[in-house]
Amino acid sequence: MRLNRRGLAAMMGVGLPAMAQPAGSISLIVPFSPGGSADLTARTLAHHAQRLLPDPWRLVVENRPGASGAVGTRAVAEAVPDGRTLLLARVGSSAILPAIDGRTAFAWDDFTFLGLLDENPYLIAVRADAPWASLEALASGLRDSPGRLRFATSGPATILDLGIRQFFVAAGLELDAGSAVVRPGGADAVAALLDGQADFIGANLPELAAPLRDGRLRALAVSGTTTLPPPLDAVPLMRDAGHPALEPLLGWSALAGPPGLAEPVLALWADLLARLAQDDAWAAATRRLGSRPRVLPATAARAFIGEQVEMYRALARRLGLA
Repeated sequence: MRLNRRGLAAMMGVGLPAMAQPAGSISLIVPFSPGGSADLTARTLAHHAQRLLPDPWRLVVENRPGASGAVGTRAVAEAVPDGRTLLLARVGSSAILPAIDGRTAFAWDDFTFLGLLDENPYLIAVRADAPWASLEALASGLRDSPGRLRFATSGPATILDLGIRQFFVAAGLELDAGSAVVRPGGADAVAALLDGQADFIGANLPELAAPLRDGRLRALAVSGTTTLPPPLDAVPLMRDAGHPALEPLLGWSALAGPPGLAEPVLALWADLLARLAQDDAWAAATRRLGSRPRVLPATAARAFIGEQVEMYRALARRLGLA
């Protein structure tokens, strides 16, 4: 049953006594630095969700980067389950990291998943003036000069790093065929490539879309089974570039909270996300970021993320990383 704003506000008051303070806010923790794909996704959500949230609540983005997303993610796992603290869960911090690093202070399922928001493809790219015009040419360059070429990454146990390591293995290279240039977030990693501090990168489309469209970067291949829309429709698929093993790599965003969220909070977000899925303005803004809207309810989102964890756990074993 769809709830009106007054009904939602009543539910917030009944289910969340801690939220009975004057005009409060709901913190949406982004475990990566400002300006990257995760940050832009969160700010897009916050902007469009404001029309759907009950008065006087507002969704406020808070960046807590560090340790490949572990710092901000752990903060939400340990937060009071009063509905005031939520997480923008991402594939790296909420699936890859707990899947391959046994030292992580949280498990992937230490959260209340509220829903999936979007998904986006993974690309390998170089600067427009780079000498490599294909994945095979880049692999040859790495093979000829092991360890000399540098790739930009947001740290171990992120899709930026794991995707490149998988490319190395698929191309018959050693895991250290390239040298990692580690930055605190995806936007910083892209900046390192643009500034000449790195030679290539593997990242999701939202982080690469602007420099690809304005010609500063050149994409060598993209994951998934469908080509990108114009003007990037000439970018070959990973399988067509000779690397089908990279086809399943996928970025995504989900909304989560700490364990033990009250039923009224779950109902509020179930209703809000159902309406968000029908919101043309949010969908258009999400596509402009380079993502595809894919809203899934809580149960389906949890199942999807669980499958992602198992996929990356198996991948890490194949790569000798776990």
